[in-house]
Amino acid sequence: MRLGWSSIGQTLRSLWYSLLYHPRFPLRIAARSESGLPLGKQGERLAERWLLCRGYLILERNCRTRYSELDLVAVDGRTIVFVEVKTRSGLDRGTPEEAVDDEKQLRISRAAVAYLRKHQLKRVAVRFDVIAIDFAAGKERPRVVHYRSAFESALDD
Repeated sequence: MRLGWSSIGQTLRSLWYSLLYHPRFPLRIAARSESGLPLGKQGERLAERWLLCRGYLILERNCRTRYSELDLVAVDGRTIVFVEVKTRSGLDRGTPEEAVDDEKQLRISRAAVAYLRKHQLKRVAVRFDVIAIDFAAGKERPRVVHYRSAFESALDD
């Protein structure tokens, strides 16, 4: 596998975040900040910190393929984890986890295969996780639920 400067920089940044958000130092999860970021971006940043605090190494953020966008690509031990982050500010449009329907799972599966081919990764363990974040109005802290192995690949092998 050929490494470029951007991938080395991303790896170093992930290692820095791993040290910065070490489990020994608790992560403060505050209510939705007034930073001006869109809700989805705030959720993705929170999910990234959530994973880093649990020992994951983040490989890519918002990785685009011709099929779909992969919110986060991470490594957990020897497993490559494709993470879909769903964020809501209330339950009027349903829960965040309900948004990952069969069609979305198929698009994520296709994007994951494209990612693996692009990086020439063969015979690696792969997992699909979903992180659901709810910034419900009136709550002091968002609800973060991490569904490990949320679904199997929707593609025929």
